[in-house]
Amino acid sequence: MSERRPPARRPVLYRERLSPSLWLLVAAALCAPMVALVFTPVNPTVGLGVGAAVAGAVVFLLIAASPVVEVENGMLRAGRARIEVHHLGTPRGHLGEDARRKRGAELDPRSWHLIRGGIDPVVVVPVDDPDDPVPSWVISTRTPDRLIAAIERARVGSDTPVTPSTPGRSGRRMTRGRAASGA
Repeated sequence: MSERRPPARRPVLYRERLSPSLWLLVAAALCAPMVALVFTPVNPTVGLGVGAAVAGAVVFLLIAASPVVEVENGMLRAGRARIEVHHLGTPRGHLGEDARRKRGAELDPRSWHLIRGGIDPVVVVPVDDPDDPVPSWVISTRTPDRLIAAIERARVGSDTPVTPSTPGRSGRRMTRGRAASGA
């Protein structure tokens, strides 16, 4: 009897959880004293316990509900959406004022976007599939150079993961706004 082996999985080339900023988590934790004040007239100990439990639950839910950006098995996944990398064009990273414009005034309403406040850089990935009505994906990321490198590696079929030791930001794909470049 021959055993069926599952197809070999390629390694994850890139994975990032777009978790909330520290300030948002601190603000969410501030619900603890508010809830504790509500329950203090009943019992101060119960009030403190319920307040701490509610704050912990809110912080946990914020982190657990954070979307993930991932490049694996020839697919780009951003949140719940995914697309095969062979349908993608050359990604471009944007920082500073340029990123702010890409998230704001220059954001194409037909684009698919995963934008998170508190995460400044964005990567714009054009979609080359003529059957897809979405012209591009706009994705917030803390490490645009690594996401760009992972998408490009997946497009050429390389299984080498993009690690934190990947060389610095790619100057030819990263663009900065006028304020950041001094122009």
